[in-house]
Amino acid sequence: MTDAKRFDSIFRDDLFAGRVALVTGGGSGIGRCIAHELARLSATVIVTGRRPEPLAQVVAEIGAAGGVAHARTIDIRDEVLVDEVIASLTAEHGRIDLLVNNAGGQFAAPAALIRPKGWKAVIETNLNGTWFVTQSTFMHAMRKHGGAVVTIVADIWNGFPGMAHTGAARAGVVNLMQTLAIEWAAAGVRLNCVAPGFIVSSGLHNYSPGVAKIAQESFVKNPTARPGTESEVSAAVCFLLSPAAAFINGATLRVDGAASLQKEPMLPMATVSRITPFHGFHLETDAPDGFKALVPRSTS
Repeated sequence: MTDAKRFDSIFRDDLFAGRVALVTGGGSGIGRCIAHELARLSATVIVTGRRPEPLAQVVAEIGAAGGVAHARTIDIRDEVLVDEVIASLTAEHGRIDLLVNNAGGQFAAPAALIRPKGWKAVIETNLNGTWFVTQSTFMHAMRKHGGAVVTIVADIWNGFPGMAHTGAARAGVVNLMQTLAIEWAAAGVRLNCVAPGFIVSSGLHNYSPGVAKIAQESFVKNPTARPGTESEVSAAVCFLLSPAAAFINGATLRVDGAASLQKEPMLPMATVSRITPFHGFHLETDAPDGFKALVPRSTS
């Protein structure tokens, strides 16, 4: 039987035993889920973010489930602070073996209406912040003993209408990880990306009612006829961090139900999914009304 108080991972319990994992943006949503699964797989997890309260909650949740977690507040846009914190964490824990760049942020707006301040804020967080954390982790920890990095990006393959700023930033991150995969391979460091499609997560609470309505209708318009779960993204991340992915470097794994391949104008998408969702996270996000039913749980 599954222990309802622990993450129901498909990977073996000791997969990351003796490893230290850093998860940025680990206080909510997909980052919180990834932190839980890494801890379930015996990693010592460090969650970072700008607000201490969500981080403390995640640390408490992981502790209650029998895992080991620590929290550190950080603003990844501040390169000086990032370097100080990464250096401190490396000294405190002796190493950082796994890095998940999950922190990010954006807002919906037509490209013509994005003001310079908003553009710069998204680029600073999603592109520059990812770079600051990744470079600092390499210099202080992974350059000495290797490691694995997974960066969360987005479905940017056909442009990103409504979010031009994050589309540009995430595309830059994908190219950055490809470059680093080549430059840092000799140090034993692998860098890959995971690109989620429509995922039911706490970030949906940030949508305005109008955007939320459009999203709710759009989330099922893919070949899988449903949105994804946080657990499905986390499983992809854990695989890429694991030794089984030793020959995967500089790649981007799309976790989007084939949405990025859809040709709906030519072929209507399915309206009923026969691909059962994976719900491994025991504390799965309580999504806004109308979204949770899109990824039903088995009644058997």
